[in-house]
Amino acid sequence: MIPSTACAAGKGGPENSYDELAIAQMERIVLDLKAMYRERNDALREVTRAHHDALLRLSRAAEYRDDDTGVHIVRIGFLSEALALMLGEGKTFARLLRNAAPMHDVGKIGIPDHVLKKPGALTPDERAVMNRHPEIGAEILGRSRIPLFQLAAEVALCHHERWDGTGYPRGLAGDAIPLSARIVAVADFCDALTMDRCYRDAFTPAQALDMLSAQRGKAFDPRVVDRFIAKADELFALRARIDAAPPSHDELLMAA
Repeated sequence: MIPSTACAAGKGGPENSYDELAIAQMERIVLDLKAMYRERNDALREVTRAHHDALLRLSRAAEYRDDDTGVHIVRIGFLSEALALMLGEGKTFARLLRNAAPMHDVGKIGIPDHVLKKPGALTPDERAVMNRHPEIGAEILGRSRIPLFQLAAEVALCHHERWDGTGYPRGLAGDAIPLSARIVAVADFCDALTMDRCYRDAFTPAQALDMLSAQRGKAFDPRVVDRFIAKADELFALRARIDAAPPSHDELLMAA
């Protein structure tokens, strides 16, 4: 004979009611968790945007001390993204690099003008001061666990390392240098050569490519150099488009 309590449970009695209440409570918990994670992610995006805004402005401030147009760092970002894609890297990495690369020289904010803007050769002491900017930049950028700023810190620290191991600040060589920094180093080199500086006039694109080729396997990763030279027409055309219509500060943040 089946106990009456079991019959009652099978017909919507106490046990069944308890199950329905538990399911309803669980559904409320799941909805609350979804709302909490959505609010947390929205807050994280706002913090990331504010952080990016501040660091991009600081990068521009550093760049204005060496380039009164401030467009150089924008070009570096787009050239680095394009070059990364040309090397077969994924779109996520390339886009992240586009946003990280403009911050590569943020450490120059800590270099005195008499060193940064000196028109002639630097003395050994002045060179030692100048060579501190990668570590200053990495210190500024590296206090975040957000992927964008971790990549930016990596680029800032390593973009003056050389393929042959004679760079600074750590003397890394070959593949020990992060790919992000190897890409930005080539983009930065070619873009800087083809712009007027306080101590020289701009080189032509052809001259810049010859100088880049001369540093293949010395300062720069041969694979990155070869790809840049092979796609030079596209890359210099991209550079010209940015000069003609440089994105605004807000547009750079929206593209992040």
